[in-house]
Amino acid sequence: MFRRVLMVGALLALLAPIVSAETVDEVLAKYVAARGGMDKIKAVKSMKVTGKMVMGGGQMEAPFVQMKRRPSDSRTEFVFQGLTGVQAYDGTGAVAWNIMPFMGKKDPEVQPAEETKLVAEEADFDGELIDYKDKGHTIELVGKEQVEGADAYKLKVTRKSGNVDYVYLDAETGLEVKTETKRTVRGTEVEGEQYLSDYKEVEGMPFPFTMSAGRKGGPAEQRQQIVFEKVELNVPMADSLFAMPKNAKPAEATAAAPAKSDEKATAAAGKSTDKPAATTTKKKK
Repeated sequence: MFRRVLMVGALLALLAPIVSAETVDEVLAKYVAARGGMDKIKAVKSMKVTGKMVMGGGQMEAPFVQMKRRPSDSRTEFVFQGLTGVQAYDGTGAVAWNIMPFMGKKDPEVQPAEETKLVAEEADFDGELIDYKDKGHTIELVGKEQVEGADAYKLKVTRKSGNVDYVYLDAETGLEVKTETKRTVRGTEVEGEQYLSDYKEVEGMPFPFTMSAGRKGGPAEQRQQIVFEKVELNVPMADSLFAMPKNAKPAEATAAAPAKSDEKATAAAGKSTDKPAATTTKKKK
């Protein structure tokens, strides 16, 4: 009996370091270090991304330009069906607005509260994992799961708003490789997932240059692809880029147009709710 107790004690002693290392604080510390450290993260005041969205199973490409500024200003310009759209958020005024000419809306409009909430979440410059306690979020470590063949820590993030996300961090690198979300988009609950890959260093910090988003559990070939072509840090940005235009229509005058496809609804529910931007939409031959 005494020998059995010693054996159990020895096994627990061996397991203790493994369990203690897999705490939320340990995992998040590795994540911060993987991104270059908190000093580098906080030193970035703005970011400009140029790239393209690939939709319709690769049949359509829409270039985009996204500009984000600390703490939560965001603007995305993109071209779809030959028309340029804008989606923006003024972090200081907590106002989200857009211009959607391909939906018959050529003038700027204030977004409804539901969509403003989604845009506001995405406008968080550092993301939900950085300073999460100060932001009113809670994070739990669910365990480990495989993400595309590699072990990843699964974190349950309960936002201050009540929305729950699952964030997967690669167990080896500490970088984010997948997110799962559940959001209400135009009255419909949508579960989405996004994969992040092709990390490249920009000024000593890693950024995912390829992202794919789709319905949770859906086939990979139906995911919308977002490809970064260029990432610029600390680019000067005027306040006017984010401020709501004076001729914007009030929220109550904004008609909620139905999504044109499941793909579009999923993109709105996923982590990248900002529609990427650009200058021309083209069909691949």
